[in-house]
Amino acid sequence: MSKSNIIILGAAGRDFHNFNTKYRDHDRYNVVAFTAAQIPDIDGRKYPAELAGKNYPDGIPIFTESELETLIEKHDVHAVVFSYSDVSYNHVMSLSSRVNAAGANFILLGPDATMIKSAKPVISVCATRTGVGKSQTSRAIIEVLMEAGLKVVAIRHPMPYGDLAKQRVQRYAELSDLEKHECTIEEMEEYEPHIVRGNVIYAGVDYADILRAAENDPDGCDVILWDGGNNDFSFYKSDLYITLADPLRAGHGLNYYPGEVNLRLADAIIINKVDTASLEATQLVTNTIHRINPDATIIDAASPVRLSDPSIIRDKKVLVVEDGPSLTHGGMKIGAGSVAAMKNGAREMIDPRPYLKGKLKETFEIYPEVGNILPAMGYSAQQLKDLESTINNTECDAVVIGTPIDLNRVIKIEKPSTRVFYDLQSIGYPNLEGVLKSFVNKHFN
Repeated sequence: MSKSNIIILGAAGRDFHNFNTKYRDHDRYNVVAFTAAQIPDIDGRKYPAELAGKNYPDGIPIFTESELETLIEKHDVHAVVFSYSDVSYNHVMSLSSRVNAAGANFILLGPDATMIKSAKPVISVCATRTGVGKSQTSRAIIEVLMEAGLKVVAIRHPMPYGDLAKQRVQRYAELSDLEKHECTIEEMEEYEPHIVRGNVIYAGVDYADILRAAENDPDGCDVILWDGGNNDFSFYKSDLYITLADPLRAGHGLNYYPGEVNLRLADAIIINKVDTASLEATQLVTNTIHRINPDATIIDAASPVRLSDPSIIRDKKVLVVEDGPSLTHGGMKIGAGSVAAMKNGAREMIDPRPYLKGKLKETFEIYPEVGNILPAMGYSAQQLKDLESTINNTECDAVVIGTPIDLNRVIKIEKPSTRVFYDLQSIGYPNLEGVLKSFVNKHFN
C-alpha cells in the first residue's frame, strides 16, 4: 500500500503532539512537512530525527504557512492536518478552503486520536480563549490539593521555540532551571509561578515521555495537572476537565477553535472575571453553557488585581505592559495591568506605538488592534532587547508590569515600575474547592 503524504499546520506545539501520537510510527503515512504560524521566527527549522522516529532519519522540515499551496503541489499531498489553537472559525475554514482548492483533504484530529492515558488521576485546565485565567486557576487547584496532602505535578502545554531535541522533556523545579532551558518570556510567565509556589512543572516536545517522567517524578506524584495553553484541548485523558470562559469575550466560546470543544468536554466551567464583566455578558455565557453542556458544574469567579506599590502610578502617566499572547492572537483589549492602572489612579495610559523598536513594530503591524498597551514579546534575545528599548524610550512616569513574571528580572527597566498580582477567587456556590473535594474523595478516599 502506498503512503499518504501529509502536511501538519501548527505553531510549535499541538502540531508536534499530533505527529507524535498519530503519525510518527505509522507506516501508512508520510509527513513531508510542518508549517509554522502565530509565533514569530519558528519556521526554517527541522523536527529532528531524534524525535521524528525511524521513518524520518533526516527529520522533517518546517516551512512558513504562506508556502502551503506550493508544498501541497510539490509533494502530492493527500491531507493537511490543522494543529494550532485560538483561531476563529472563519480562519479555520479559510485555511480549509485553501487546502481543498489546492487538491488536498483538510483534517481536524479529535481528543480520542491524540489524548494519552495516565497512570495517575489527571485534572485538565483548559479555556475558550487565550488569557481567560488558566494559570491562576492551575495555581489555585494545586494549593487546594497540596493542603489535602497530595503531591501535584503540573504539565504545561508546549512552547518549544528553541532546540527541539534538547527540549524533549524539561523539568522545572528551581528558578535556575529557567536559565538552564533558555526560556522565552512566554515560557517563564507560565513556569515561574509554579516554581515559586514550590511545585514541579514539566514541559517540552514529547508528551508521552513527559507524562511518564512526571508520573515518576523524584519528589513524588499523586495527581497530574494539565496546565493548558491558548484554548487547546488537553493532551491527556482527564478525570476532571475544567474549562474557563471569559464574559469579557462573551460570544467567543462558540466562535473560536477549539474553545467550543473545551466547553463541550468540561465537567466544570469557571466563568472568570465576573467582577469586571457586565451582568448581561455573564448571563450570556451562562445561557450558552446551559444550552451546549447542561451537565457541567458552573462556577463564578473573579481575578482581583493588586499592585506591589500603588503609589508609583497614582496620578502618573504610565506605560502598561501585558502578557503578549493574550493581546496578540488572544485578541484581548485590556488585561490585568490596564485594570490595575485604572483602579489605582493612573492619570493616563501612554500609547507605546510612537516609541516602538525593532520587531515590536512588526507585532503591531500584524496585530493593530492591540492599541495603547505594550505586549511583552520575548521569544528571542532580539525581541527582549526591543522590549527593553521600547519601555525605556517611552515618555512616561512609570511602568505597570501586568505580566505573570517580574520583567525586571530579565530586562533592565530604567523607570519606576510596579507589578500586578492576580489570583482566582471563587464566588458563591458551587465553588472550585467543592469540585476538588469531590475529586479527592473519589480518587483518594
